[in-house]
Amino acid sequence: MIDGQAVVLSAREKECLRWVEEGKSSWEIGRILRISQNTVDFHIKNAMRKLEVTTRIQCAIKARRLGLL
Repeated sequence: MIDGQAVVLSAREKECLRWVEEGKSSWEIGRILRISQNTVDFHIKNAMRKLEVTTRIQCAIKARRLGLL
């Protein structure tokens, strides 16, 4: 919960963050998921906004700690 609201990540946001945890770049994640690098960045940025963090690493860690991944 953030500010009393449950955080809900989309399936694609979760999928991208799981690959971030593995150390993959947006380009690599795009190749794996067969989507563009810009689309990967879009999903990661949405997750970052929802989790109120400033980096993709913080986002993956916070999502894992909150049990979202």
